[in-house]
Amino acid sequence: MAFAFKQVSFSHSNGKEALKNINISASAGESIAIIGSSGSGKTSLLNLIATSLRPSIGSISLLGIDPWAISKGQLRRLRSQIGLVHQAAPIPPRQRVITAVLAGRLGQWPLWKSLLSLIYPIDIAGPQLCLQKLDLADRLFDRCDRLSGGQLQRVGVARVLYQKPYLLLADEPVSAMDPVLSDLTIQRLLEDARSRDACFVASLHAVDIALRWFPRIIGLKDGEVFFDLPASEVNESLLQQLYASERGVLPKQGSVNT
Repeated sequence: MAFAFKQVSFSHSNGKEALKNINISASAGESIAIIGSSGSGKTSLLNLIATSLRPSIGSISLLGIDPWAISKGQLRRLRSQIGLVHQAAPIPPRQRVITAVLAGRLGQWPLWKSLLSLIYPIDIAGPQLCLQKLDLADRLFDRCDRLSGGQLQRVGVARVLYQKPYLLLADEPVSAMDPVLSDLTIQRLLEDARSRDACFVASLHAVDIALRWFPRIIGLKDGEVFFDLPASEVNESLLQQLYASERGVLPKQGSVNT
């Protein structure tokens, strides 16, 4: 089992409940898209899987482990097996692209190797291959503040590809990319997960991307699971109900700057 939520609820520090009574699970090798209106709880759900947040109620199992019942050292090792692609990659602007990609392995390397990688690239071929898969190999030694938003998102994806986690998570990973690069990026993430039998979970704004690429769709509405179905069973009526707060207008892939 990749992860399992049992009666999980989460409230922010201001008391606002973001998720309510979530009961979901996923196996190794599954690819799942999470969709729903803004504020439905998609990012909170991913951050719970990533152990960035702790549930207020209920229990979570990640790779067969309760992350909140183990030592700090064990938790660090568990986190090294979970990779999260952020919507806005947390990359220092003056950092080189190769260094940003190498950071994907920091949690897996001994301290001396991690420190050395920040001073001098200890691997060039690995990051270059990951960037090549995303049509970004020519920016290997560029500074990150010279990249567009879409390029930075792809650097964040390359970092997680280089990490090779057993749980691959992505929070709106293609929001700053045009349709061609969006499909390429999702395809590369899916291929990477399948090659290692990893579980891949992505929150997506564009419904059409979710339905085109993912076999399983979880719809979140007001912090609750509205449906959890194979993509082939997600019909127009369900989607209209899911996005009722947006007058039933379904968010779809659009052209943006890359």
